[in-house]
Amino acid sequence: MFKIGILFLFLLSGVDGLGVNWGTMATHKLPPKTVVQMLKDSGIQKVKLFDADQSTMSALAGSDLEVMVAIPNDQLSAMNDYDRAKDWVKRNVTRYNFKGGVNIKYVAVGNEPFLTSYNNSFLNTTFPALQNIQNALNEVGLGSTIKATVPLNADVYFSPDDNPVPSAGRFREDINDLMTQIVQFMSQNNAPFTVNIYPFLSLYANEHFPVNFAFFDGASNPIVDNGFTYTNVFDANFDTLVSALKAAGVGNMTILVGEVGWPTNGDKNANVDLAYRFYKGLLPRLAANTGTPLRPGYIEVYLFGLIDEDGKSIAPGNFERHWGIFRYDGQPKFAMDLTGQGQDKFLMGAQNVEYLSKKWCMINPNAKDLSKLAENINYACTFSDCTALGYGSSCNELDANGNASYAFNMYYQAQNQGDFSCNFQGLAMVTDQNISQANCNFTIQIAASFSLKLLPGIVTFLTAFTFILL
Repeated sequence: MFKIGILFLFLLSGVDGLGVNWGTMATHKLPPKTVVQMLKDSGIQKVKLFDADQSTMSALAGSDLEVMVAIPNDQLSAMNDYDRAKDWVKRNVTRYNFKGGVNIKYVAVGNEPFLTSYNNSFLNTTFPALQNIQNALNEVGLGSTIKATVPLNADVYFSPDDNPVPSAGRFREDINDLMTQIVQFMSQNNAPFTVNIYPFLSLYANEHFPVNFAFFDGASNPIVDNGFTYTNVFDANFDTLVSALKAAGVGNMTILVGEVGWPTNGDKNANVDLAYRFYKGLLPRLAANTGTPLRPGYIEVYLFGLIDEDGKSIAPGNFERHWGIFRYDGQPKFAMDLTGQGQDKFLMGAQNVEYLSKKWCMINPNAKDLSKLAENINYACTFSDCTALGYGSSCNELDANGNASYAFNMYYQAQNQGDFSCNFQGLAMVTDQNISQANCNFTIQIAASFSLKLLPGIVTFLTAFTFILL
């Protein structure tokens, strides 16, 4: 996954160490103190950051939440200098190591740095950074309690086409030697292997992928491998990694599943019903410590994600902005039971959230000249999130006027309902009537005084939506 954000671990009865990622690539973020209180209200006791942002760390101080801080990929090169690595540890770890400070347990070095789409950009800098950070922790006497790990995508290992079974798992050929060095180093320091597994992406990438194999409620054609039966892709993927680690000489290395989840919008297979089905199957398995055929028992798993992120790149797909089990405003999307006991209920959401006024932007029914409608829609979607309008998404069935109104309103809200943000050359107007339709919600954004104002530079250009909207 492509993200900058925060990952929270829920320590609830039934599912020990269950986590959920909270990304922060949003145009309007919930304040860290609000989120920390939300998590405490929900019984959450652990949190993982994808950076070491000072405002977030300050909010976590004194909370007693266990924390994993992180070094973004663009800082890996700098961490190849041991003095700079020591300075990073001093500023972001030891600085908070006092009673009433931040209870740091892990340092994530990079995030999925070996994705094939990165074209080897971090191939030569990740391992030295990992070594320097762990050694710096060791040097200040924290290495026994704080471990460095590298969250990796499942594309770092594979099974060959002529033997596509978990027991044949090996690290990717182009990075096999490097991965062997990394896992042996982490194993020597008793650090875990962190992997991100996405059954949804298996379904998204292959239209012929068996749908039921992405879930946990049975598959008609299970995989049988050396007497073990695999009825879902999660188990098969996990055990492929187990085999790869064994081949690298660290067969007993602890594995953390850093990300696993299901998006609720942005694709024909991304919706609340399928997300509910996925979690309904996953969580009871975790509570029962079912494990996998090659690793029965407890597995520490982190759900992805906590809150929707409207500023994320949609290069992998429109669904990237809709992984949250909570909406953009910290309110739950659907009922679920994080203890895995099947007692589904809506989770505790963010409290006292302040919203903008109850106003929406819509197409002006009296507009005469529609010749510039396309370019205005395109402009609106350049600086806001129109992914819900895509094929198979929640707003895909709107008519032409509805599409235009949705785009205009998303821009209007992103711009904090500014006086000149609902005009579009006379094509739009403000209304105090909620113009949401069926499953398509026309949102009202979090108030600017409560969050952060829009930064256009982090929003992806969405030119492709022009043809969808007309």
